[in-house]
Amino acid sequence: MKLGTRGRYAVMAMAELAMRTGGASEAEPVTLAEIAARQDISQSYLEQLFGRLRRAGLVRSARGPGGGYRLARPAAELTIADIVLAVDENLRATRCPPGSGKGCMRDERRCVTHDLWEELGTHIRDFLDAVSLEDVCARRLPGMSGRLSGGGRGLMEQAAE
Repeated sequence: MKLGTRGRYAVMAMAELAMRTGGASEAEPVTLAEIAARQDISQSYLEQLFGRLRRAGLVRSARGPGGGYRLARPAAELTIADIVLAVDENLRATRCPPGSGKGCMRDERRCVTHDLWEELGTHIRDFLDAVSLEDVCARRLPGMSGRLSGGGRGLMEQAAE
């Protein structure tokens, strides 16, 4: 399983948006140019991602002067899985067609390691479902046991500097 740039950049951009708005859905909109500059991501690529995020109901757009994007819901209510799936990233760890019952072997059997990769994919999906955008911004990740970079300050505090 490989998480591609779409998923990684979408999470980076959404974290930047959450930090710039304090995680609130009613904050002032943030332009894609600002997000692109701060995260070093192409603005045209962000436009594609934010179109998908908007269609998935994760962000809202505001047009005109002072326009941009804001979260559609508070950061605490948005999971990383929501974001990754909204930009059509594949969270499967198998190469078998999803839901078809066919395996990846030439004769359509499942390989001996199928259940291993299927279970790994389930764990990845469950992990990303358990982590909110707010958790990422506050560096509150399951399994981190309090090991934080940045001197223990969350991203919201660091962004405010």
